[in-house]
Amino acid sequence: MTRIKVNGIVLGIESFGAADAPLVLLVGGTTMLSWPDALCERLAAGGRRVVRYDLRDSGESTTADPQAPAYTLRDLAADAAALADALGGGPAHLAGIGVGGMVAQVAVLDHPAAFSALTLVGTRAVAPGPPDDDLPDHDEAAMGRLFASPMPDWTDREAVADFAAGGAEILGDDPAAARATAVRIWDRTPGTAPPVQMANQLGVVFSALDCTPRWRERLPEIKVPALVIHGRRDPFFPVGNGEAIAREIPGARLLVLEDAGTAIPDTAFGKVAEAMLALG
Repeated sequence: MTRIKVNGIVLGIESFGAADAPLVLLVGGTTMLSWPDALCERLAAGGRRVVRYDLRDSGESTTADPQAPAYTLRDLAADAAALADALGGGPAHLAGIGVGGMVAQVAVLDHPAAFSALTLVGTRAVAPGPPDDDLPDHDEAAMGRLFASPMPDWTDREAVADFAAGGAEILGDDPAAARATAVRIWDRTPGTAPPVQMANQLGVVFSALDCTPRWRERLPEIKVPALVIHGRRDPFFPVGNGEAIAREIPGARLLVLEDAGTAIPDTAFGKVAEAMLALG
């Protein structure tokens, strides 16, 4: 684990694999722990230098005011390109999960020379908020249950872990894995102030970001090999969102994980790593 300065801010990063291997850059969604250790290790074993990183206002990266971020989605995309350049070794395979997938789409569109391949996991091609009419929105029943859950005491590590486990059950994810990740996120979060904890645990900072202009209409401009991975049981960004991205990026491959929700389950790590490595 280390930190690197780009674009006037600091990003927390963690590396796996040989320093001279082709780079796979993993955008956190919002923290780097959205990308499981075992998956990173599989990619590294496949001959890649894997670097996962925290977005601004999360983990080891610069934290300012998650309730009123003074940056945009395009700034986050520029961070990805600048980080790829700072790490060296030529264009990177960029991968984003959840809201990190939005960052990754814009990064490849705005900074095409920085990236050699694109993987998108459990994301969609429009900004937070109401989706386009042809895209499925969040599952109403699941969201009703999710938002009915009271916020935890953010100063209480175990209460936060319990909250994460309960949310994972609603989202079709493994509660035990979510609990363990939440504890690690809590330990890495700079303070227990609710806005900061929520930015780390829930990624709510994205609801305050300026995500204009739209980028969905630009997806056909993407020229690098692309892989779209989506859980069949994802109630947050239902699978139709991933299917739409795969249709609109020329030549993109769609990999649907039949038993997955919003997270990549451990049973799919091998399949996901194999598909990502096949992109180059």
